[in-house]
Amino acid sequence: MLHQAKHAVLPQTDHDELARQEFAFTLKTHISTDVGPGTRDAAHVRVIPKFARDRGRQPQTRVELRDAMDDDPYHQMWGSLTRLAQEVMWDSVEESVARQLPELIGAARAPGKTGGSLKLNPSLAMPRYMSAVDIHAMPGGYAAEVTEDDLRAGAIFDRGTFINVCGTQGPLHDARGRTLCSYLRHNYPAFRPKRILDMGCSIGQATLAYPKHFPDAQVHAVDVAAPLLRYGHARAEALGRRIHFSQQNAETTDFPDDHFDLVVSHLLFHETSSPALEKIIRECHRVLRPGEKMIHLELGLPYKDMDLYEQVIHDWQTLNNAEPFWAKINSTDTAALARKVGFREATSGYLERSEHPEEDETTLGPKPNDTDAHPQGARVGCEVFYVMQGTK
Repeated sequence: MLHQAKHAVLPQTDHDELARQEFAFTLKTHISTDVGPGTRDAAHVRVIPKFARDRGRQPQTRVELRDAMDDDPYHQMWGSLTRLAQEVMWDSVEESVARQLPELIGAARAPGKTGGSLKLNPSLAMPRYMSAVDIHAMPGGYAAEVTEDDLRAGAIFDRGTFINVCGTQGPLHDARGRTLCSYLRHNYPAFRPKRILDMGCSIGQATLAYPKHFPDAQVHAVDVAAPLLRYGHARAEALGRRIHFSQQNAETTDFPDDHFDLVVSHLLFHETSSPALEKIIRECHRVLRPGEKMIHLELGLPYKDMDLYEQVIHDWQTLNNAEPFWAKINSTDTAALARKVGFREATSGYLERSEHPEEDETTLGPKPNDTDAHPQGARVGCEVFYVMQGTK
């Protein structure tokens, strides 16, 4: 298994726990690289030709192809394995975290050294789109608390998401933040933000990139889930990154008007409802200084840029893997939404994952023709993200 960066609150594994996690990692990799491509063959070799024979035409919508694919044994096998691997992954991590939770909480209570901060709001109401479902099928979801100063969800999220994408986001799992930093550095070389806000930061994996690549900026990160924030703050302090975490709903934050030079998010949009999405983009407009930018990075790619097969694979996540808003974000023109709430410019396009922001020339452009729109990111080779940016 690829190496995950060690830090003071990363759950440590004994021999058996590591073996189970390595099995989950290997199973995920096998499904992605060896089993998954066969579903495209199933669609084009068996399912679509049979549909054409039976109905005298090709399938016209993703719903038609999805219903036909549901009867294909290979597609059924892939779906069963994919969901099973998700559950095996979380189980392998949850057991390790439960064994050492008191020690992890103790480590998180140690004073930090970077000057970062953590502000929690116990009275904050949890949005129903977060409380009604365990996103990603993670047991207990992001906000469940079982003890004082609980960070269980954050610890599970850290280790579990590293395994989920087979380590492709780097030892710190910060590739999405690195990709946006690369884009900013090479397309706006004079840009020197004083204040940066990351909305829906979870444990701040992507957030870590900003204090590194913009060391003079004050970096803030908000999320609704206290266990994620407790863990994220302790993790950032242990890794020497100064970040100011606060428990806030991105729909309505307590920051002043015209306060930030840059507002970002990384995979937030596909985990929120449509009414909340417009409120979040409107809030971005409120807290940004005039002339400055918001940039949002997503795995939820527009259906207009996918063939029917890719749309079906994305729909599977919505219907079977606890991603209830994925299909909706794929159908939403977020740039048009940004213009609606007042952004004078809003554009969208694709960025390839950046490994080295100081060197990579990352440019916003069309989706590469040879890239499958895999809903959980590429495990090997090129990975692309969908990006929407707006200028106030």
